[in-house]
Amino acid sequence: MSGVCNLKFTDFKSDQGVRWCAGCGDHAILNSVQKAMAELHYCKDDVAVISGIGCSSRFPYYMDTYGFHTLHGRGAAIASGVKLANPDLHVWDITGDGDALAIGGNHFIHLIRRNIDINVILFNNKIYGLTKGQYSPTSKRGFISKTSPYGTIESPFRPGELCIGARGQFFARTVDKELKLSVEVFKEAAKHKGTSIVEVLQNCVIFNDKVHAEITDKEFKEDRTITLRHGEKMIFGKEKNKGLMLDGMELKVVTIGKNGITEDDILVHDEKKEDISLHLKLADMEYPAYPVALGVIRNVEAKVYDECMVKQIEEVKEKSPVKSLKDLLYSGDVWEVK
Repeated sequence: MSGVCNLKFTDFKSDQGVRWCAGCGDHAILNSVQKAMAELHYCKDDVAVISGIGCSSRFPYYMDTYGFHTLHGRGAAIASGVKLANPDLHVWDITGDGDALAIGGNHFIHLIRRNIDINVILFNNKIYGLTKGQYSPTSKRGFISKTSPYGTIESPFRPGELCIGARGQFFARTVDKELKLSVEVFKEAAKHKGTSIVEVLQNCVIFNDKVHAEITDKEFKEDRTITLRHGEKMIFGKEKNKGLMLDGMELKVVTIGKNGITEDDILVHDEKKEDISLHLKLADMEYPAYPVALGVIRNVEAKVYDECMVKQIEEVKEKSPVKSLKDLLYSGDVWEVK
C-alpha cells in the first residue's frame, strides 16, 4: 500500500459517464463514498471496489480505483478472496437488496460470520430495479409488483436483524440523500476492523419511487427517524422532546416533560456493547410504532478472519520443517528408484 494521500473527492471519479437514471439515489451514495474516501486519505491504488449484479453494481465503473464487476450474488465471495489475497487493500463490496439477500444470501451471512475486514454497502430500495420491477427480499408483505400482481405473501428480511443474527459486529443505516450522515457512517465503517454492513435506504425513481418517503421527507423525518450516536441520549423529534426508554424488555417511545419523564430517563446509545439485545431492538424499529434508527447501531471489536489467517500461516511456517520446495519433495516417505 502506498500509505496516506491527500486527494479530493473528485479524484475518485472515473472518466466513465454515470448511467443511472436521473434522480436515482445511487448518485448521492456514489458521491458520499468518494467524499468519505477522500476524508479517510485513501490512495486510489489501495482501494478495490467489488460488486455483483444490479443497478448498484455499476459502482466500480464510476470509481477511479481497482474494481471488479462480478456475478449475481457473488460480490461478497469475490471480495473475500480479494481481501485474503491482498490483506492491505481497502475492500468495498457494493450490493443491493436482491443481489445480497436473495441469490447472494448465503455468501452475505457467511462473510459476516467470518468477520473478514470488508466494507459492505447494501442499497435497499425494496425492488429489483435492473430487471424492471420485481419484488425483492425486503419488499413489504402485500407489495404489488410484476412478480406479485396480487401482493407478495412473503415476509421481508430486515437487513439489520439478519446482520446481527449472523454475528455481525458492525451495522449502520443511512439514507441516500443524507450526504453528511452517509459520509460519517461510511468513515466509521471503514475504520472498523472486520465486516461492516451499512444499509442505505435508497430510492428507485422508476420502479419504487418514494418507497422510504414516509420517514425521509423533510416535513416529518425528524419525528419518524432517530440518528444514534455513541454516548449520546436517544432523543429525537422536531422539538427534541421525544426519546427511547426500556419498559421491561421492550423499547418504549416517550415524550420528555410528560408523565414525569425527564432526559435522565432516556437511554444512552452504547454501540460498543457486546450483548446484541438492545442493538437488535434498535435495528428492528419500524415506523409507525417506532422511529427508524439511523447512524451506527452496532460497532464491536472481535477477531478478524484475515488477520487470524495471516497469523496462522506465519505460525505454521515457523514450526514447519519444510522451508523450501526441496524440503517438501523430500519430506514423508521417499523412495529411490533405480
